[in-house]
Amino acid sequence: MRGSRVSWQAIGIFDSGVGGLTVLREIIRALPQEDTIYFGDTARVPYGSKSPDTVIRYAQEIASFLIKRDIKLLVVACNTASAVALPTLRKLLSIPVVGVIEPGAKRAVDVTHSGVVGVIGTSGTIRSSAYSRAIKRLNPSISVLARPCPLFVPLAEEGWTENEVTNITAHLYLDELRDAGVDTLVLGCTHYPLLKKAIAAVMGPEVKLVDSAEETARTVATILQEKKMLRPPAEQGNHHYYVTDIPAGFIRVGNRFLGGKLGDVYQVTLDDCRVTMEKS
Repeated sequence: MRGSRVSWQAIGIFDSGVGGLTVLREIIRALPQEDTIYFGDTARVPYGSKSPDTVIRYAQEIASFLIKRDIKLLVVACNTASAVALPTLRKLLSIPVVGVIEPGAKRAVDVTHSGVVGVIGTSGTIRSSAYSRAIKRLNPSISVLARPCPLFVPLAEEGWTENEVTNITAHLYLDELRDAGVDTLVLGCTHYPLLKKAIAAVMGPEVKLVDSAEETARTVATILQEKKMLRPPAEQGNHHYYVTDIPAGFIRVGNRFLGGKLGDVYQVTLDDCRVTMEKS
C-alpha cells in the first residue's frame, strides 16, 4: 500500500537564514521517511529588523514558491515570521501551516511546576512578546520572564558552542533568569539548540529546557499522522535546499547546524524563479 498521492508530497520549511536547519534536523529525526524542501531567505536576513508588512510579504513569496513544488505542509521555522505572518499564511493556504512559537509555548505550559517560565530569543522576537502571549493564552496565571540574547546567534554560527566566550556570555544573559526562579526555559530562537550545553550549565539541572525545534517536529508528526499524510516508515526521505544568496556561506554554516553534510543547494530569485545550483 503506497498511500495517497498527498502522503508522497514533501514537507516545506522556510527561515530567513540557516537557523531553521535545527528545525529541519528534528523533523528528519522524527520522520526520516519524509521528503523535505528547505528555503533560506539568505539575501534578506535578518527578518527581525523588518516591518511586519515586509515580513508578511516575504513569507507569502516563499510560501508561493514552495507550494509550486507540491508540498503537503508548511513549517515557518522563523520566530519573526511565525509571530507576524502565520495568520495570513493560514488564511491563504489550504495545507497545514505550523510555526515554531505555539509548539514551544505549549510544551512550556505543560512542563512548568512553579508557573515561572523564562523565554530567551533575539531582540526582535522578545520585543514582539509572541511567546509571552502564546503562553498566557494557554495559561494566564503563568509568569513569563523574557530576555533577549542576541550574541547567541553569531556564537552558534561561528561554531563557538562550548568555550570560555560562550560560557561568559551565557552567564551574563542567564544568571538573572536563573536567580528569578524559572523552572522552565524556552529556547525561542532556532540557533539556540546548538548552545544547549552552555545554557544548561548556567541554568542547572532543575530547569527544563524547551527546544522549540523539537516541539515543532513533534507537532508536524502529529498533524501528518492525524491527517493520514505520512509516507510509509520504510521509505528514506530526500532533502532539497534553496537560498536567495550565493550558497557558499549557507553550506559552511548549514553543515554545522544540520549535523551532517547538506546536499546540493540551489540559489533562486523569487521574482522570476530563476534557479542556479552550487554543489556542497
